[in-house]
Amino acid sequence: MNLKDKTILITGGASGIGLEAAKQFLALGNKVIITGRNQTKLDAVKKQFSEIMVIQSDAAKEKDAVALYEKVNALGGIDILYNNAGVGVHPMNLGIANEKHLEGAAYEMEVNYLGVIRLNNLFMEMLKSRPESAIINTTSILSIVPSVLEATYSASKSALAFYTKSLRSHLQSINASVKVFELLPPLVDTDMVSDRQDKKISTTELVKGLMLGMKKNIDTIRVGDTKALYLLNRIAPKKAYDIINAKKEFTKLK
Repeated sequence: MNLKDKTILITGGASGIGLEAAKQFLALGNKVIITGRNQTKLDAVKKQFSEIMVIQSDAAKEKDAVALYEKVNALGGIDILYNNAGVGVHPMNLGIANEKHLEGAAYEMEVNYLGVIRLNNLFMEMLKSRPESAIINTTSILSIVPSVLEATYSASKSALAFYTKSLRSHLQSINASVKVFELLPPLVDTDMVSDRQDKKISTTELVKGLMLGMKKNIDTIRVGDTKALYLLNRIAPKKAYDIINAKKEFTKLK
């Protein structure tokens, strides 16, 4: 896929993976629009990168999604929709028999899964009207093998992974111009997991992998340890499961 002279909308673009993607797309000669809930963070990005357009929008809210579509449409539309916004409720706040468990799971599903479908539905006709366009959905290494302590987060990303594959097949069956890419990161060095000591890759490395995969039209883009875990899970699923769930402090859930 050609990654130049496109207009790209990145949700959750004020920090982490989304901000790095904005930088790399911008460097390739694209127009970039980012969204986020935190206006202060958006303002900081705008101050540093004046070329980036910022729009405050909450991926969990339907009215925000509709307003976002209307604003983007008024600006002339987009060629690439990058559904990057994601949330993970800290496992120590959940457990399995905790009154917050359902509330946290619903929030993760609303942002990580339903919010993606909502935006895709809103922008689909716009994207189909372009000669070359794409949707990028960020799933996770945990959509391959679940984490016991992040069960509901894993479930939300698994739901997104299945939806992404189905959406791709549907669009291919009607010969639509919209490509559908799935990015499966391993643990990435972002604020969301700043308290974890596990092995992490940088956002720079992850997004470089995304760009390379898109240029080569690789539908499912696995970066870093995700590649190895995917292969291991095919031949030794129990071992893959044990690797993901090693060193988990189950006693904290009691």
